[in-house]
Amino acid sequence: MTHEFKEIITSYKEANKKGIRAVMATIVDVDGSSYRRPGVGMLILENGEMIGAVSGGCVEKEVLRQSQSVFADNKAKIMTYNGKYRLGCEGVLYILIEPFAVDSDVIATIEDYLTSRIPFEINSHYSKKEDFDETMGSAISFGDFKELTFSSCFDIQMVKNNMSFDCFSRSMQPCFRLIIIGWEHDAIELCTIANATGWEVEVVNTPKNPKITSDFPGSTKVWNQSPEELIINKVDKQTAIILMTHNFAKDLLYLQAIKNTLPVYIGLLGPSKRREKLLSALIEYFPDVSEEFIDCIYGPAGLNLGAETPQEIAISIIAEILSVVRDQEPISLQDKVGGIHGPSKQEKLDQISSHN
Repeated sequence: MTHEFKEIITSYKEANKKGIRAVMATIVDVDGSSYRRPGVGMLILENGEMIGAVSGGCVEKEVLRQSQSVFADNKAKIMTYNGKYRLGCEGVLYILIEPFAVDSDVIATIEDYLTSRIPFEINSHYSKKEDFDETMGSAISFGDFKELTFSSCFDIQMVKNNMSFDCFSRSMQPCFRLIIIGWEHDAIELCTIANATGWEVEVVNTPKNPKITSDFPGSTKVWNQSPEELIINKVDKQTAIILMTHNFAKDLLYLQAIKNTLPVYIGLLGPSKRREKLLSALIEYFPDVSEEFIDCIYGPAGLNLGAETPQEIAISIIAEILSVVRDQEPISLQDKVGGIHGPSKQEKLDQISSHN
């Protein structure tokens, strides 16, 4: 969800320059099933433009309609949307709609944290009570910094220790980053589809034929560096790397260049025998390479989807990365026991009760 919040911040900056007011809508709770989980948000501009979404498209018009009272009186509200007869998911959504008017210093701090890949937290304080008259709202917490509210209308100090409020907290992890080491046409397809997934994509290209971001649609950065020159900073568990130079010697050299990093996933193209040869050569040259590094290497990269074309292979690679990041065993959803997103809130409560 972090990349969606980043898009919201970018859009808000542009709207604010034009003097267009905005409100934020955030799903803070769900009873039953829903298309999106709590924490997802969307920005509504006073001119009717919407950035982001809280559903597959069926709830947004009602959110837009209900946001008009927030624009009118500058006061947050809880919107309840019962999809039992209108949505395929049949869940009840609780959506906090509030003024969104953060100043430039707050925007700069958010952007610094996003660029530095430092997690932060957003806490939404609300109540489902129909006659609730106290001011609701959200605040961003930057660790040691004070909490910064979405608007001056919301006083965070008045909320603290007030038992009449519920609070929904979500940790905003760094945007997921995919680093593609490769420059052939399949790297371009993977870059395009990964960007459409919402990932930040960086490409490592051979310095013998320098390229720029426009050569890799969807990329945010292109490194024209040899393995000897390559230094990738801020590699974390929100980072995946795929080696696809289509050259064994180059793949080995680039694998050596990243041996001291610990991404969540490293993908290798080619058959299992090629992977074993690469790993054997790596360990022969660097016997002290960590087991953690070896454990995050997957090859052949991708899930068994019957992929044939570069686009299909890109989808299979992205699907495998998602399964690793989310710690899921890939299966058909029709074979999954329980809810699509895991146990519902009521199922969790029932489980707790059964153990007491």
